[in-house]
Amino acid sequence: MNLFNVYPLFNINPVKAQGSFLWDDKGEKYLDFYGGHAVISIGHNHPHYQAQLKEQLEKISFYSNSVQNELQIELAEKLGKLSGYEDYNLFLCNSGAEANENALKLASFHNGKSKVLYFSGSFHGRTSAAVSVTDNPKIVAPVNFSERFIKSEWNDIKQLEEIFEAQGSEISSVIIEGIQGVGGIMIPTAEFLSKIKELCEKYDAALILDEVQSGYGRSGYFFAHQEFGIEPDMITTAKGMGNGFPIGGVLIHPKFEASNGLLGTTFGGNHLACAAAIAVLDVMKEENLMANAQQMGDYIENEIKDFPHIKSIRRKGLMIGAELDQDCSEVRKSLLYDHHIFTGNSNDKSVLRILPALNIGKEETDLFVVALKVVLDKI
Repeated sequence: MNLFNVYPLFNINPVKAQGSFLWDDKGEKYLDFYGGHAVISIGHNHPHYQAQLKEQLEKISFYSNSVQNELQIELAEKLGKLSGYEDYNLFLCNSGAEANENALKLASFHNGKSKVLYFSGSFHGRTSAAVSVTDNPKIVAPVNFSERFIKSEWNDIKQLEEIFEAQGSEISSVIIEGIQGVGGIMIPTAEFLSKIKELCEKYDAALILDEVQSGYGRSGYFFAHQEFGIEPDMITTAKGMGNGFPIGGVLIHPKFEASNGLLGTTFGGNHLACAAAIAVLDVMKEENLMANAQQMGDYIENEIKDFPHIKSIRRKGLMIGAELDQDCSEVRKSLLYDHHIFTGNSNDKSVLRILPALNIGKEETDLFVVALKVVLDKI
C-alpha cells in the first residue's frame, strides 16, 4: 500500500528534535521557525512536557468519555485561569477543524438557526462545515457547498451590516479567526470585531473566535482577540495546545446548556492528550511565554523591517508575516536548503510566515535574522 499523495513534501526527513532545532536522517541540523504550522508552542521535547507524557504513559494512555478523567478537570481549571475564561466551560476534541465543527453545531442547537457568516481569506479546517466556512474553493467539495454559508469581506463593516440587515434573523453564528494565518497574517481591526459582536447580540447569533493558530500565547495575549476586549460566545483552540500531541477544544460561554449526547468524541480529552496540554500550560506559566512572545516578536520585527524586498511586517507577538515585493517561495526554499531554516508561506504568495516556538531566544533568532538578510541581499 502507498500513501495517498496529497502533500507537497520537502525532501527532508526529520528524525530528532530539541528546543527550536530539528535533525534529519543524515544528521543535518535545522532551525525551526515554523513549528509545523504554529503547533510547537513550547519547543520540541521540552523536559517538563516529555516527563509528563512519559509519566502518564506508564499509568494509562486512553479510555473513552464514558468514565471519569480527573486530568480533564485539571486541564479545564488551568486553562481557565491562564486564559482568563474561568467561567466558561470546556469541550475537548482532537483538532482545530473538529473544534470548529462542534462550535458551529452548538450555536445552531442553541438558537435554532442554520446560516453561518464567515470572511474572505479565512481558513477554519477541511471537514464538513469547517471547510464550508473556509475561503478556498479548491478544497470545498460539492458535498460541502451550501448557500447557508455566507461570505463577507474582511474588515468591511458596511458589507457586514448589509448582510445582517438582510439575513440577520437566519444567521446562527459568525466565525472569525483572531488573526488569519493561512490568509497571510491578516489582523482584524478593533472596530470590525466590535461591530461583529454588536450585530451578533442584536440578532441572537453566536460569535465564534477561531484561535486555533492565533491562540495559546502566540499573539502575546493568551488569545489574540483579548487585545480588543471582545468576549466571544465560543473560542476554538488546537495547534499549540498540545505542542504536537493532537488535541483541540471549545471554550463555551455559560449561557449554553449542556445535555447528554449533545456533543461527543471518542478520543477527545484522552489521558495522554490531557497530560500534554497540562504540561504546555505549566511551561507557559512558569516561563512567562506570553511576555517572551511580545519581546521576541518586537525584536524580530525591528531587526528585519528595513531589509531589502520587505514591503511590510504584519505581526502580533510571534505570529509574523513578512510581506515581500515578490512571491516568497524562492526565499523560503533558500532559507531551507541553503541555511537550514524552516519558515512558512500562506495563501498570499508574497507573505513569508514566521512562527517560532514561544520560548525562542535571541541566539536562535539571530541565526534566522542573519540568514534572511543574506537571502534577500542576493535577490
